[in-house]
Amino acid sequence: MNQNSFKIPAFAKINWFLRILGKREDNFHELCTAFQTISLCDFLSFSEHTELILKCNDQNIPTDEQNLIIRAAKLLQKRFGIKKGAEIYLEKNIPSPGGLGGGSADCAVALLGLLKLWGLNISRTELCEMGKSLGSDVPFFFFGGTALGIGRGAEIIEDEEVKEKFVVLVTPNISVPTPTAFAKLNAPRLTNYSSKSILKLCCNEAQSFRLQQTTPINDFEKVIFEIEPEIKRAKEKLLESGAKLALMSGSGASVFGIFENEETRQATLKAFNEEVNWRKFAVATVSREKYREALKNVLKVVSD
Repeated sequence: MNQNSFKIPAFAKINWFLRILGKREDNFHELCTAFQTISLCDFLSFSEHTELILKCNDQNIPTDEQNLIIRAAKLLQKRFGIKKGAEIYLEKNIPSPGGLGGGSADCAVALLGLLKLWGLNISRTELCEMGKSLGSDVPFFFFGGTALGIGRGAEIIEDEEVKEKFVVLVTPNISVPTPTAFAKLNAPRLTNYSSKSILKLCCNEAQSFRLQQTTPINDFEKVIFEIEPEIKRAKEKLLESGAKLALMSGSGASVFGIFENEETRQATLKAFNEEVNWRKFAVATVSREKYREALKNVLKVVSD
């Protein structure tokens, strides 16, 4: 790569808990969740070009306007009147779809990378608004670490870090469309639910998780497990293998398990080799500090 080319990671996320509080007047759902970046990541490489080009190592990933990376690039071009193009290469490692925020992470990193490539600066508030217009999970990836997500999940509040070194991530070969998951929930319509109430609920859930006073809940699990019993089986198998906690991430199909030590984790991964239709990963949480260190070259374009 030349001096105007660079490569940056786009980290996946899991949800420590996910509560669906109801359906809002704008037909989006009111969420309360805790996001966590993990070490599994895609990589995006950026270089100058007269046109806007996206390439990917995975032929199943669209490289046209169906991809949030291209939509993010065009949004930036329109917002700043940019005539330049870019060549972006996506090295895809995060299962998609999988409930791990891979598309949103790629979108967020694309915005940051293109801001740097095109010599632009932006405020964090404006960046988050742009991200929110592309996807509810996108703003989280401008923060990283452990953070609460409220509203549509796009209002981000940094939280006390949760650190876990021995995580097994399992993604059965199943596609769960997020709109289908929300439709199956049949959540009640909200008449009046103040942001203060939502924030208090979210903080209480987060505190309970940290203190391990209650088993974390993902409200999607009940409906998704009915649609796809294989995902439920993956969770049960993680618990049977000794995970102290197992939960589906987002709307699935990925499930993660937290283990006490590397020995138990490795034994689990070895036992899971018989599951040929599951993708398996040994991962760890990525703190806010490590996240920002990994993205420091592109985060410089953002002002608080």
